[in-house]
Amino acid sequence: QVQLVEAGGGLVQAGGSLRLSCAASGRTEKRYAMGWLRQAPGKEREFVAAVTWSGVNTYYADSVKGRFTISRDNAKNTVYLQMNMLKPEDTAVYYCAADSTIVLVTTTPSYWGQGTQVTVSS
Repeated sequence: QVQLVEAGGGLVQAGGSLRLSCAASGRTEKRYAMGWLRQAPGKEREFVAAVTWSGVNTYYADSVKGRFTISRDNAKNTVYLQMNMLKPEDTAVYYCAADSTIVLVTTTPSYWGQGTQVTVSS
């Protein structure tokens, strides 16, 4: 089992930045891919970004490419999401996720955090 705890959400004006973090605990010796998904009110949960265990390969939704950056520090069992040039349409609950492969992280991850609210005002 892996437990994931997000932090760093909040209220920001359009064009601003936020940095989310997700700390993993439990069976962190396994080489999990990790990622972020989000869910806006009345919408389906959607993939945002993912990173392989090594940190070498990263993947992004088209809607956030060039604005968001995912990274990880395996020594701290933590993954980050740097969000720049935020838009009102980025408003959502952001969830950290982990699983054994990138495909699973981006679709049906086994492990989820509790979510952190990001609100972008216009």
